[in-house]
Amino acid sequence: MLRPDFPITTPRLTLRAFRQDDLDELNSFQSRADVARYLYWGPRSRAESAAALAKRVHSSTLSQEGQFLAVAVELTETGQLIGDLNLEYISSEHRQGEIGFVFHPDHHGKGFAAEAAVELLRLGFEDLGLHRIIGRCDGRNTASATLMERLGMRKEAHLRENEVVKGDWTDELVFAMLEGEWKARHA
Repeated sequence: MLRPDFPITTPRLTLRAFRQDDLDELNSFQSRADVARYLYWGPRSRAESAAALAKRVHSSTLSQEGQFLAVAVELTETGQLIGDLNLEYISSEHRQGEIGFVFHPDHHGKGFAAEAAVELLRLGFEDLGLHRIIGRCDGRNTASATLMERLGMRKEAHLRENEVVKGDWTDELVFAMLEGEWKARHA
């Protein structure tokens, strides 16, 4: 079981559980077409962000496979919500999980996603005891692919036109890191 000891602080960020009062800031980036471009969902209305937030508010613990841990990322200096992280518990038998991340474009290119995602990987490997963590992205999403490579995840697959997303055939990239690779990188 994983119940993070929130808040988790990094040099510039505070990672915490989502709260009901996060709606305006969450919708400020979920409603943007440039954010949703490579995701399964389109730009979200306020009501759609409220529904997504309700799920996140109740996802602060992982106790069984199929659940996901939702982590809000805020700038420590201002308290502004700038990102949304997920750690899904895929398999308890095989000790596998999957990470995901979405950040407000105003904060891209500053290393915030990497700073936060390292903590998400740490939670998965060190606190939940996962053996393998994957990350997937649309093949056109070079920013996410680059981030996963910078985190030390290795590209394991490039699936050509494997899904229809928003009416278009899309490629999918799959990255992964093993527990031993995590330990070697963070010894």
